[in-house]
Amino acid sequence: MHELSVCQALVARLDELARQRGARRVARVWLDIGPLAGIEVPLLEQAWPLAAAGGVAEGAELRVEVAPLRVRCSSCGRDSDVVPNRLSCAHCGSGRTQLLSGDELVLNRVELVSMEEAI
Repeated sequence: MHELSVCQALVARLDELARQRGARRVARVWLDIGPLAGIEVPLLEQAWPLAAAGGVAEGAELRVEVAPLRVRCSSCGRDSDVVPNRLSCAHCGSGRTQLLSGDELVLNRVELVSMEEAI
């Protein structure tokens, strides 16, 4: 399962962040994931507790926000929201578009618990 390796990499990054900031644990994690990122969100959510077990992220809440799928049209120059498998311009119908967003996996925000707060 590809999503487990994504979660393991995320946990490694969270361990590093917690260590840098002197935090005891991670309380919440916010991710932005585009529909073309190649990530199945339900599988990611299932893999999260397994990857986080035993580390600073154990028990942390994972919040996933689906990023919009947007393109810019090379013909008319306008931006539009589109759906996967239909990346044509919503305004003029041209297939000559450039992806603006929708393929990202972004660690947007992390809530850490400091050593003092954890006592």
